[in-house]
Amino acid sequence: MSLDSFLHNLHEDTHESRPPDGEIDWEDAPLTYKLYRSLPVVPLSSEVPLTLGGRESCANPDLKSIGHFLWHVYGLTQLSQYSAANFMDQSAGPVQMNRRFVPSGGGLYPNELYVYLKTADVPVGVYHYDAAHHRLVLLREGNFDSYLARALGNRCDMSLCFGTVFVSVMFWKNFYKYRDFSYRLQGLDTGVLIGQLLEVTKRFGYESGVYFQFLDRAVNHLLGISDREESVYAVIPLSTEPTLSWFHDRNYGEGVVAAVDLCRELPVVRHEHYVRSKKVKDYPMLTKMNEASMLDSTGSFRHVKVEKHVESGIQAVYMPRVERLSYDLASICRKRYSPETDFVLSKMAASEVASLLQEATASFSYFNDLKGHREKPVSLMSLYCCLYNAQGVPDGAYRYDRTANMLHRILPGDHRLRLQQGMSLGNVNLFQVPLCVHVAGDKEHLKSSLGYRGYRIQQMEAGMLVQRLLLAASAIGMGGRPLLGFNSSVSDEIYKLTQQGKTSLIQIPIGHYRQRPCLEGGLHS
Repeated sequence: MSLDSFLHNLHEDTHESRPPDGEIDWEDAPLTYKLYRSLPVVPLSSEVPLTLGGRESCANPDLKSIGHFLWHVYGLTQLSQYSAANFMDQSAGPVQMNRRFVPSGGGLYPNELYVYLKTADVPVGVYHYDAAHHRLVLLREGNFDSYLARALGNRCDMSLCFGTVFVSVMFWKNFYKYRDFSYRLQGLDTGVLIGQLLEVTKRFGYESGVYFQFLDRAVNHLLGISDREESVYAVIPLSTEPTLSWFHDRNYGEGVVAAVDLCRELPVVRHEHYVRSKKVKDYPMLTKMNEASMLDSTGSFRHVKVEKHVESGIQAVYMPRVERLSYDLASICRKRYSPETDFVLSKMAASEVASLLQEATASFSYFNDLKGHREKPVSLMSLYCCLYNAQGVPDGAYRYDRTANMLHRILPGDHRLRLQQGMSLGNVNLFQVPLCVHVAGDKEHLKSSLGYRGYRIQQMEAGMLVQRLLLAASAIGMGGRPLLGFNSSVSDEIYKLTQQGKTSLIQIPIGHYRQRPCLEGGLHS
């Protein structure tokens, strides 16, 4: 299969989102976290703060605060046990899951976090965040400022950064269940995690920026991971200095850098780790996509041109003026809930719709290397929604315009039946949902400007916006359920996206819910 056909099938064949019947060896499932063996470890404080309110002062970070930061980003936060009846299997026993603050397709968490730290209380070097034990595992000791700066194309002054986070994907962790469809899920899961990381970063008073473009093999080599099994998708430096002082959009050093030259500077390290699965199957299409997406030279880095959307002849509905939501992030993360059959239809006020959409898009602004750093960050994503029974807003399909704080009505009427018929799984009753949001992006997945890497970047950006929507929904007392098992051609037709060269990337029903029975316990001191 060609790579273009592979990407096409990920979006056009909605049944791909359904795992193949009778082919999953649940007994040989991988762990949802990576475990290294026989390496030095640094324990982290388990007395994590259970509130994350406003922005804290930018004090010099120490090991304790970094541990708290990592736990709120990707630590194991709670243990949940559900009746098997909730999962339509009356014969099975209770279903037990380790949860984190971020959602993940099937609760499989394919990502791993690595950090390069330069703090006084631990040796300078590269670490893996061991979420299972809430500790750091030392992978490679030393100062790698110069190496990492060149891997980023000399676009970051690493001397002003106290640390750098690497977000990777372990392919097998959700391929074992979702097969090739896991490639789409992995990009979205990575984006959701990055979205959470950026929100937590603000609460700790750190400055950050996201590099989607870097020398993959050089970064993987630094961490000692094999790109046949795992690969870094994003590099996120952290600093207490203003972002504009260290985050750059062009080469500030020597000329073009090649990954092969950088890799020669460091010895190869391969550390033993445990995944539990005794039989790991091949995933040739994921390997081919990862290979085709890699950047081997800093001369391949590009900026993306964003076309401004121009409306014409479309009815506008001005939203009420509302203040930005103010909430305790930790509390909202604990309350976040993904309803399925437990949505309960009730009216939404226009102010609630406005708060939700405004908060999600306003918090989405962040520094990245897709645009020039002195330009205002512009999202490559667009928000569309179908509203029903919202007070003060006529039923219909809309595009949200954040700049003008208005909804542009594209098609009037109740579209719940069409959306329900477009779903490949019957796990959500859209007739019980007043608001169904669609994140839309370029139908060609940014391939013209970023090649095959554009696809995974697009999925990451979509996931980042999804996490903002889920946090905003939780803050106003509602739940949201990210869905990929839907026919994008249905929503594309409703919003008239095809003529704009866009497509629906993910569907998120949002509304009130009645929580299903479960036992939950927090995993913290």
